[in-house]
Amino acid sequence: MHDPVAVGRRTAHRALAIEAIVVTLVALAFLAQGPQQALAAAVGGVAVVLGNALAAFVALGGGIQSGRNAFARLLLGTLGKWVVVMGILAISFGVWRISPLPVLVGVVASMLAYLLGFNFSSRFKRER
Repeated sequence: MHDPVAVGRRTAHRALAIEAIVVTLVALAFLAQGPQQALAAAVGGVAVVLGNALAAFVALGGGIQSGRNAFARLLLGTLGKWVVVMGILAISFGVWRISPLPVLVGVVASMLAYLLGFNFSSRFKRER
């Protein structure tokens, strides 16, 4: 029996792991400029990691459903993702006064890593 939701969960977990590794590497690279910049890059990357984890949990957590319910869960997960990301970014810029450039580099690196991880995971599955 083929369970596409289970395959989607495994792919999302793999992409999240790749994303977390890239965020760690970016934060370590910013450590050369100082601990504040490394923390800023980590905050930006972790914001997207948490948002993507929430989106995957909401979108893929319900098992096999009707098309309407699956689409609603996908939209709800995406909305939750961006609420988490924007909330953490607002707190980091407004309350903590973190340097914006490392935060944005962390966000962009995290987003690209997730997309590449998702693409390579699905491509690897198709070629097997």
